[in-house]
Amino acid sequence: MIIVIIAGGSGTRLWPLSTSNFPKHLLSLTGERSLLQNTYDRAAKVADSVYVVTEAGHADDLKTQLPQLGEDAFIVEPGRRGTASCIVAALDRLARHHQTDEPIAFIHADHHVRDAEGFARSFIIAANAAKEKNMITLVGVEPTYPAVGFGYIEKSDPIRIDSIVHNVAAFKEKPDFDTARDYVESGRYLWNCGYFVGTLSIFTEAMQTHAPTLFTNFQRLQAVNDEVAYKDTYLSFENDAIDYALIEKVDNLLAVPATFDWMDVGSFKDLHEANPSDEQGNFCMGDSIYQLEVENAFIRNDEQKPVAVIGLDNIVVVNTPHGVLVTRKDMSQRVGEVAKQIQAKAAQ
Repeated sequence: MIIVIIAGGSGTRLWPLSTSNFPKHLLSLTGERSLLQNTYDRAAKVADSVYVVTEAGHADDLKTQLPQLGEDAFIVEPGRRGTASCIVAALDRLARHHQTDEPIAFIHADHHVRDAEGFARSFIIAANAAKEKNMITLVGVEPTYPAVGFGYIEKSDPIRIDSIVHNVAAFKEKPDFDTARDYVESGRYLWNCGYFVGTLSIFTEAMQTHAPTLFTNFQRLQAVNDEVAYKDTYLSFENDAIDYALIEKVDNLLAVPATFDWMDVGSFKDLHEANPSDEQGNFCMGDSIYQLEVENAFIRNDEQKPVAVIGLDNIVVVNTPHGVLVTRKDMSQRVGEVAKQIQAKAAQ
């Protein structure tokens, strides 16, 4: 199997830890290794070859964090053109370097997964199903609560009575709370994590049928052989997400329920849950942190100046050289809004 890690993102939702110059997948948020390095560790357990797609501005940082990968393993976008173009660029590279039509799995660099063995099992099942049925196969996560921030995959019948692999009935956009609760209670839905597996021929045939613009873009990249032409060609692509451009248009898909834990780490609330807490429910990281009568708090200090928190609960306090964040933890999903305001101000 080949695994392609998509390492993009603008770094807004975990500001001021994550920034556009150094987004969250490059940060050590749940241990000593970064989310990217942990993702590579999982991928290396199951893949014969691992590739990483990244934007030019972050390429050097990724290469520093993954020195075990050769130069050819990094697929560098000349500029951001969305996940659809990322996948096209990856398929172009793989078509040039791999003669066999082996399964290709696309995963993301900024997800938190603890069960690496379960991760490997799920993708082996998905790869086998993709090859057997000649169909793009998704890996979705069994929902643990009625999330309104994720899309959902509706399962249909299993491909065999003894199989955990299901046909896909439909995709559902981010629902309201009541609808999400119905999804969870029904047991028929999976969170759509953006994980999918297929062979080069499966993907190119799907693009020919359902996304001819993407197939044309693939052919255009295949036809160029120098850096300047590649850059000009790639930058001419539309900015589009692979879910909308291809996956949700395909009418015959499979889905595998993940046999591993999963977290998007899309907010400081998620980040708090991904780290161990003390008896008061607090997670503290860094020097010179002083607290009195504090509960259910995420506190991180990346500088030497003292940070004091007194008599509060359900809060996030983060101090870095990029800024200071103080928010209620249940409001932390809105950090991205403020980060974008800060980015816009800095660009003036």
